[in-house]
Amino acid sequence: MKRESGIVGNRNLDYHTAGEPFRIVPALPFQIEGTTALERREYAMTGDADKIRRLLVNEPRGHADMYGGFVVPPDDPGAHFGALFWHREGFSTVCGHGTMALGTWAVRSGLVRAPDDGDTDVVIDIPSGRVTARITMLDSKVSEVAFHNVPSYVVDRDIEVKTADFGRLRVDLAWSGALYASLPAATAGLEVTPSNLAKLVAAGHQVAAALAGTAAAHHPSDTRLEGVFGTIFHEPMGSSGPGLRQRNVSIFADGQVDRSPSGSGTAARVALLTDSGELAEGEVLEHYSMIDSRFAAQVVERAPKGLVVEVSGRAFPVGEGKFTLDADDELGLGFVLR
Repeated sequence: MKRESGIVGNRNLDYHTAGEPFRIVPALPFQIEGTTALERREYAMTGDADKIRRLLVNEPRGHADMYGGFVVPPDDPGAHFGALFWHREGFSTVCGHGTMALGTWAVRSGLVRAPDDGDTDVVIDIPSGRVTARITMLDSKVSEVAFHNVPSYVVDRDIEVKTADFGRLRVDLAWSGALYASLPAATAGLEVTPSNLAKLVAAGHQVAAALAGTAAAHHPSDTRLEGVFGTIFHEPMGSSGPGLRQRNVSIFADGQVDRSPSGSGTAARVALLTDSGELAEGEVLEHYSMIDSRFAAQVVERAPKGLVVEVSGRAFPVGEGKFTLDADDELGLGFVLR
């Protein structure tokens, strides 16, 4: 971090994808060691990279539900760049809404050239693999971004978990770059509404805690990818034609709330719904968030390791600037009140 007259700082650009914030750091004043995004994630968990994460996430510069990412070199020339995603508790292995924001930023900034009309793929290496943000241009403007995730698949179904406040619940597990537990909100006596937010956060935290350290939470090949990242509470919505309409909220990390329908969480839901036969081949899941923002998702490829799910939506810039830390600031890298 550059130091000038007792002040450190780093330039950032703020985006939102369907309401969920994403703070982009295009360049760091030091190198995060490693040859892959997964290796760089491990290195970033300590030292200056983690200090910048805390500076940008914590109050008074951020908030308890802040999200963002560092742009880093790609694993190899097959990608445009790499990304390390971070939140209040540390660094995640995947971030769908962040990938959508990064793809939009890459085209809007000119980092990746795009035609005035048509599609352009922005290829990004992330800790769980290689993903694509397909940018659709219309009249020289970004009209849509579609996130092509790493392969998603069902891990286990109907697992009983015991919670302190919501009794015994049964969840399904799916992998989509991170591991998500999924259950109908009604089985916990809840609805996906802002008025139930505190209870949903508590329930999500208790489900994840109950699964921590269990066999179901282990990744089959890499311990760096294991653990339940989020709990998705879902409920049906009225049908508007072929496919499904559902509302959901993802409670991830240590009680963070996704304002969007969750990019990687939506991919996990599509894997589960396709496996159960509720979502037929070629049908679209219209996925709504607690604030009524929308993603549309469908299977676009059956890969050896699972289903490649496309999640489409929109991302927009909301600001840019440079946060600073004065050497005399007694609050230092900040705090999180909640």
